[in-house]
Amino acid sequence: MGESPEQKAKRLREEIERHNYLYYVLDKPEITDEEWDKMFRELLALEAEHPELRTPDSPTQRVGAKPSSKFASHRHIVPMLSLDNAFGFDELGEFDARVRKALGITDESVEYIGEPKFDGLSLSITYENGVLKVASTRGDGEEGEDVTPNARTIRSIPLRLRTEVEGIIEVRGEVLLDRAEFERINASMRDAGAQEFANPRNAAAGTLRQLDPRITASRKLTFWAWGLGAQGSLEFDRQREIVDFLRSAGFRVSEHIRLLNGLDACKAYVEDYTARRRELPFDIDGLVFKVDSIRHQRQLGFTARGPRWAIAYKFAAEQATTKLLGITWQVGRTGTVTPVAELEPVQVGGVTIARATLHNIEDLHRKDVRVGDSVIVQRAGDVIPEVVSPILDKEHSKRPVPTPPEKCPVCETPLVKREAEVALRCPNKTCPAQVAERIVHYVSRSAMDIEGLGEKLVLRLLELGFLEDVSDIYRLKERKGELIELDRMGEQSVSNLLNAIEATKSRPLNRFLFALGIRHVGESLAFSLAKHFSNLDSIRSASYEELLRVPDVGPNTAAEIVEYFQEEENRILIDKLLGLGVQPLPISSAATGENDPIAGKTFVFTGKLEHMTREDAEELVRRLGGTAATSVSKKTDYVVAGPGAGSKEAKAKELSIPILTEDEFLELVPKEAV
Repeated sequence: MGESPEQKAKRLREEIERHNYLYYVLDKPEITDEEWDKMFRELLALEAEHPELRTPDSPTQRVGAKPSSKFASHRHIVPMLSLDNAFGFDELGEFDARVRKALGITDESVEYIGEPKFDGLSLSITYENGVLKVASTRGDGEEGEDVTPNARTIRSIPLRLRTEVEGIIEVRGEVLLDRAEFERINASMRDAGAQEFANPRNAAAGTLRQLDPRITASRKLTFWAWGLGAQGSLEFDRQREIVDFLRSAGFRVSEHIRLLNGLDACKAYVEDYTARRRELPFDIDGLVFKVDSIRHQRQLGFTARGPRWAIAYKFAAEQATTKLLGITWQVGRTGTVTPVAELEPVQVGGVTIARATLHNIEDLHRKDVRVGDSVIVQRAGDVIPEVVSPILDKEHSKRPVPTPPEKCPVCETPLVKREAEVALRCPNKTCPAQVAERIVHYVSRSAMDIEGLGEKLVLRLLELGFLEDVSDIYRLKERKGELIELDRMGEQSVSNLLNAIEATKSRPLNRFLFALGIRHVGESLAFSLAKHFSNLDSIRSASYEELLRVPDVGPNTAAEIVEYFQEEENRILIDKLLGLGVQPLPISSAATGENDPIAGKTFVFTGKLEHMTREDAEELVRRLGGTAATSVSKKTDYVVAGPGAGSKEAKAKELSIPILTEDEFLELVPKEAV
C-alpha cells in the first residue's frame, strides 16, 4: 500500500526540515536547490488539497532553520520572510495575473522593480538613530544568529548611515564573495593544505560565521542592500524610493536594478540577464520581481511564508543529480594525483557532464562519495564540474570506501605526500602524463597561446616522439617535412603552425612565467611577478625574502618559486628555451610615462569585440601598464564597448566615463604592442 496523505506530509516535512538545517546552519547541502524546490512544492500542493494537514511548524510556514548555538540569537523586529519561486515564463505570467486580479487591474500593466537574486547569505542590520547596533543572519525568519563583530569588518557596511534616520530600522541585504576573491581564498587554503570551499556562497557563509572576526576581516566580503524590515519613521510610496534611500544611506545597491512596465518587460529582463549573468563579478541564481507601488504591496499583503507582491524567478539549475559509475586517478602537470568522478552523463547548465573533479583524497573521504552512489554535480560558469555530495540511501554504507593508489597510475612510481598537504604526488618529472600536461599547459590560450597546437595534436606528437619536453616545440620546424606527411596536416596548416610557434618567442614575461607551470603561480600572480622584477633573470635569482615583497606572494608560494628555479632540470629547460630564441618581453616595455594613454589607466571591456577576445584585450592593457577591471566605477578611465554592450555602458554614461569603440581603443595602443 502507498503512503496516506498524512504519512506523506509528515515525511516531506521531516525531509525538508533536515535539508533546511543542512543548508542554512551547517552550510552542507545534500540535495540540489531544484530537488528542494520540488519537495517543497509537493508539500504545498498536498496541504492545499488537505488543509487539515497544515501544521504551525510546517516548512511551508517557515523560511529557514533554527540559528546555530555557536552564536547568540537575535529576534528580527520584522520577520525575514522568503519568496515564492517561478520556474519559467508560464509561472511568471501566473504571478502577474494573480497580482492584477487582486488589485483589480485589467487593462493596464503593473510596474515592477527587477533586481538580481544574489547567491549569498542574507543579513539583517539593525540601526538605531543611524548607528549600527546588531547584524544577524536570516535564521528561521523570526530569529537569526548575531554576527555583529564579523559584520563590522565588512567595509561596505556603514557603521553610521550617511543620512539622518530617527528610530530603529532594519536594512536587509546579501553578503557575497566575488569570484576573484573566492579563487584567492581557495588558493590560500590550498597553500595551507586546508579544505577548500565548494562555491562562493559557502565561502561567504563560512566567512561571516567565523568565531574569530580577524578571519572574516582578512576576506573581502561585500554587502549588497536590497530592502528594509523595520522602517522607523521612514515612509515611502514606491519600492524604487527604498532603493534610492539605501544608496543615499551609504550602502552598495545593485546597478542592475530596473523599473519594468508589465510582464513583457519582465520577460525581456530575464532574457537579458540569463545571457549576461556570467559577466557579473559575483554569482546570482535568479532575478527578483517586486510590485513597485507600496500601496499595492499593502493591498496584496503576505502569506505565512512571504509577500504576495514579490516573486523570485529561478535560473535553470547549475546542479543536477546523477550516478557515480567509477573513480579514476588523474596525474597533473606538477605531479598531483587527483580523483576524477566518472558519471552517468547528465545535463548541467546546458552542458552534458560525464566527468567531474573530486579534488583530493581528503575531500573524497569528507564527502563520503562511493561508487554506485547518486551524487549532486555542480557546474558554475566555465568552472570544472565537481561532485558536491552523495545522496545517501540504504545501500550507501555497504559500498566500499574508495582507496587511493599507492603508485602513479601512469608510470607506476610510488606516490608521495608532503607534510601538511592533502595532495598525493608522483615525484617522477619524466612521467608521461606530467610531460603531456606541461606541454598542453604551455601552449594553452592563457599561456603562450600557440594556435593550431591543441591537446590532441600534442598527444599525437608525443606518441610519435616529436616532443619530449616543452623546448621541443621550437624544434618542430626541423621536422616540417615529416609534419606535412601526417594525416590532416598539409603544407599550409604546418606553415601556419610553425609561424604561430615562432610568434611566441616574444610573448610578455608574465605569460611565459605562467606557461612554465610553477606551482601556485596563476595568471594574476605571474603578472605581479613580472611587474615587480621586470626581467626573467631577476626572478630566477630572487631570494625567498625578495619574493615575499611581491604583492599576493605568501610564504608557501615564495618557497615553491625558489624551489622551482633551483631544480636543475627546470634551469636546463629554461636555458634550452632561451637558446632556441625565446625572449620574454618586460610588461612595462611599451609604457612611456605619465601621458601614456594606457599605463596607469583602468579599462573595462563590455560587449563583443571584433578584432580580439576580451581576454586578449585585458592582457594587452595589463602588459602596457594599465588595469583591466570587470565592473564600472568612478575609478574607471575608459569603457570599451562592442556590440551587445549593456549595463556597463549605461553605467559609464551615468558616471560620464569616456566610452570607446574597439577601433578607438586600438588607436591608443602602440602598433608594435599589438
